[in-house]
Amino acid sequence: MEGAVKPDKTEFTEFFRLTWQYPYILKLAFSAGIGGFLFGYDTGVISGALLYIRDDFPSVDKKTVLQETIVSMAVAGAIIGAAFGGWVSDRFGRRTAILIADILFFIGAVIMAAGLNPGMIIIGRIFVGLGVGMASMASPLYISESSPARIRGALVSTNGLLITGGQFLSYLINLAFTKAPGTWRWMLGVAGIPALVQLVLMFLLPESPRWLYRKGRKEESSEILRKIYPPHEVENEIEALRLSVEAEITEEGGTGETNIISKTRKALSSPVVRRGLYAGVGCQVAQQFVGINSVMYYSPTIVQLAGFASNKTALSLSLITSGLNAVGSIVSMYFVDRFGRRKLLLISLVGIILCLGLLTGVFIEAASHSPAVSSLETAHFGNYTCPDYHKVSPVETWNCMKCLKASSDCGFCAHGGNTLLPGACLASDKIMRTACHGEHREWYTRGCPSNFGWLALIGLGLYIISYSPGMGSVPWIVNSEIYPLRYRGLCGGIAAVANWTSNLIVSQSFLTLTEALGTAYTFLLFGIFACIALVFIYYMVPETKGLPFEEVEKMLERRSLKSDKKSSVQDQSSQ
Repeated sequence: MEGAVKPDKTEFTEFFRLTWQYPYILKLAFSAGIGGFLFGYDTGVISGALLYIRDDFPSVDKKTVLQETIVSMAVAGAIIGAAFGGWVSDRFGRRTAILIADILFFIGAVIMAAGLNPGMIIIGRIFVGLGVGMASMASPLYISESSPARIRGALVSTNGLLITGGQFLSYLINLAFTKAPGTWRWMLGVAGIPALVQLVLMFLLPESPRWLYRKGRKEESSEILRKIYPPHEVENEIEALRLSVEAEITEEGGTGETNIISKTRKALSSPVVRRGLYAGVGCQVAQQFVGINSVMYYSPTIVQLAGFASNKTALSLSLITSGLNAVGSIVSMYFVDRFGRRKLLLISLVGIILCLGLLTGVFIEAASHSPAVSSLETAHFGNYTCPDYHKVSPVETWNCMKCLKASSDCGFCAHGGNTLLPGACLASDKIMRTACHGEHREWYTRGCPSNFGWLALIGLGLYIISYSPGMGSVPWIVNSEIYPLRYRGLCGGIAAVANWTSNLIVSQSFLTLTEALGTAYTFLLFGIFACIALVFIYYMVPETKGLPFEEVEKMLERRSLKSDKKSSVQDQSSQ
C-alpha cells in the first residue's frame, strides 16, 4: 500500500507490532495465504504418492514419461490457471480469483482420490493445477494490496511460509497414510478440506482495497484501510491512493477497461512495464531453472537415487528437506524487509551454486563406487536374472548402476549381510521384489547402495537452506510490487505463466535427464543455470524494499536499474 512511513524505517519488529495492534491484517493475510498452503500441499504430496501409485499401477512403474506426466500435469494446469487468473483478478477481483481456485482444488482432490486408473489421476492433477496457478498469483497479490508498505514484504512472505508449510504437511500426511488402505488416495484427497475452509473464509472477507478504489468503490476501500492502518495514517493513505488511481486513469486516456489483447499490447508498449517484466519474469524463470522442483516433486526419488531403497525411509528423510524449506520461509520473513529483495536473491544464488556443485561431486562418486554384481548371488534366485545381464561379456564388469541403467526391467537385490558387497541383478517385478525382501535384503530400482548417501542428504539440506529464504520467496514478492496497478494482474499473470512453464520443463524432464545424463550431471546443469541467474539478477533486478508502489514505478521510468537502486537509496537517506 502507499505509505507515508519512510522505507528505511522498515523493521521486522514492526510486523509484530502492527499485526498485534491490528489483527485484521493477519486475518486477511492468512485467509488468502491458505491458497499458498494448497499450492504447497498439492505440489508436494505427489512426491510421496507417486511411490505408491507406481506400486499399484505397473504401467506407471515401467514408464518414466508416465511418472513425469502425473507430476507435471498439475504444472501444465497451473500455466492455464495463472494466465486465466490474471484476467479474472483484474476484471472481477483478487478475492474472486481465490474463490475460483478453491473450487478447482476441491474438484481435483475428489477426482484423484477416486482415480481408477492413471488417466483419472492425471485429470485430477490438471484440475488441481488450474487452482494452483490461480492461487499462485492471486494470493500474494491480495496480500500485497492489503498490507502496509513497511511490512508488506513480511506479510507476502507469509504466503511463501504457507506454501512451504503445505509442502511439509504433505510429507507428514504421506507418512501417516503409508500403512492405510488406499495410501495415495488419502494422500491426494485430503487437500479438499483446506480448500473448503478457505472458500468459507474468503466469502466473509472483503476485496483488495486497491482494486475496490480502482473500480470506484471508494467508501468500501476506505473502510478496509481504517482497519489496517493507525488512525493518524489513514487519511494520508487514502489521499495517496486517490492520486495514484487518478494518475493511472489519466495515463490510460480515460478508456477504462479494455479487452485482454489491447490491454496486453498497451502494457508491452510501456518501457516501465517492460522493465518490470524483464525483472519479474526473469526472477520467476530463474526460480525454477535452479532445479528446486526437481527436489520438491521428486525428493523421495532423489533420496532413493542416493542409495536409500525403502519407500518409508525415502519419505522420512525427505521430510527433513521439506522442513528446512519451511524454516527458510520464516527466515525470509525476518530478512526480506531488513536487507532487501535483491541482496537476498544474490546471497541465495551463491549458496545454491555451491550446493549444486557439492551434489554433482557426491553423485559422481556414488555412481563410480556402486556395489558389483555377483554371478553367484544372481544365480541364487534361479531363472529370474535380468535379461540384459546374459548379453554382457564378461559379466564381472557389471555393477549395480549398470544393472539399473540396462533396462527398466532390471532391479538390484543387495547382499544380505552388507549392502555394499556384491549383489544380484534380477528381473524387476513384484515376485522378485518380494523374494528379495523375503531374505531380508534391500531391493533397488532407482539408485544403488552407497557410502555417500548421507552426504547427498546433507547437500540437499544445504541446497534448501540456501534456496528457501531468497529464491524461494522473493521472486513472488518482487512480482507483487514491481508493476503499475493498472497492469498488476496482467503482468502478475504473465510472470506466473513464465514460472509454471519453466516448472513444467523441469518437472517433465527431470527423470529423463537423470537417465540420459546421470543424476550428477543433471545437478551440474542446474548449477550452470544458477550461475546465469546470478548475473541476470545482479544487472536486471532493482531493489523494491519498503518503497510505495508509486516510487517503484518512478524508479523503473529511469534508464538504468542499477542507478535506480542507488538513486532510490540516496532519495531515502535525504528524507
